[in-house]
Amino acid sequence: MSLSGVMDESAHPPRLPPLTALLVVLTFVTGMIEAVSLLALGPVFTAMQTGNVLFLAFGAAREGTLPALAPAVSLAAFAFGAVCGARLEGAAEALGRRWFVIGLGIEGGLILVAAGAGWGLTARYGEPTGRHMTVAALLAATMGMRNVTSMRVNVPGLPTTLVTRSMTSFLGGSALGQDGAFGYGTGAWARRAAAVLAMFAGGTAGALLVRAGWPVNWLLVPPGAVVLAVALAYLPQPRLHAR
Repeated sequence: MSLSGVMDESAHPPRLPPLTALLVVLTFVTGMIEAVSLLALGPVFTAMQTGNVLFLAFGAAREGTLPALAPAVSLAAFAFGAVCGARLEGAAEALGRRWFVIGLGIEGGLILVAAGAGWGLTARYGEPTGRHMTVAALLAATMGMRNVTSMRVNVPGLPTTLVTRSMTSFLGGSALGQDGAFGYGTGAWARRAAAVLAMFAGGTAGALLVRAGWPVNWLLVPPGAVVLAVALAYLPQPRLHAR
């Protein structure tokens, strides 16, 4: 693993190095967060903003019954988080600080703040209340920061907040696609498959907790704690430099 955080597609066997494993865990967390956002706070996306853009488009066309206010709030909060994340992590790197750990530490803290804002709040699907949208906005700002962190690390096939590219790369570089542009014949398939499975597992776990009747605050405590654990786990690893 180079200091840039970029993994060479052809230089690694199909295994999970420390950084890659931690990013897979963060992908799992994204699945949990989106399950809470969609099933307990919305429907609204907080990490995958493509869905919110489409919700707003449907609302502009006045077609369907999906609310447009929550997606608009999420988009604005996500943009705010992305700007803050870029400025914060860029400044931290310029000062020689461990921007990856700092970014994840703030992310975990914000998820727990969102849990506090949703204390005792009942999971609700459809027509979210003001408190539901407040929690969703906090999560969207957090995921805006996460997207900055993921793009600065820039591990191919592991964006941590969506799996479309990971799935496409996995299939293109598989025995079915056989495309060398996607790393066919290398070990790149392992992390791509892990990313897809982690998102699925995180979404399943979050959905099961919502189904079990957990209030919003307890739904968010596990993902917040996991992100903080990932930040601590990376402390012994080499300092990253964004590419």
